[in-house]
Amino acid sequence: MKDGEKKLDNVSKRFQAIPGVGKSLSKDLVDLGYQTVEELKNENPETMYRNLCRRRDRHIDRCVLYVFRCAVYYVSHAEHNPELLKWWNWKDAP
Repeated sequence: MKDGEKKLDNVSKRFQAIPGVGKSLSKDLVDLGYQTVEELKNENPETMYRNLCRRRDRHIDRCVLYVFRCAVYYVSHAEHNPELLKWWNWKDAP
């Protein structure tokens, strides 16, 4: 593994500590330009989602938006409501 790939892998793994963020979504966050978990603090999940759709040049399942909402909540708050650490609880209201 090359040094650049190793660094990318290390950054990606840090994002995987966020509830709901797995390997694929952590790569998406890196592709959006995030290098640290702290950079997600107070970000706009909707903007992140739109930017990812543009970057991929296609519609992306809205579940990704829900995970982004959960991730921003997780990073932006010191104390967490356990129910809000489940990405599916961040769906759009019916």
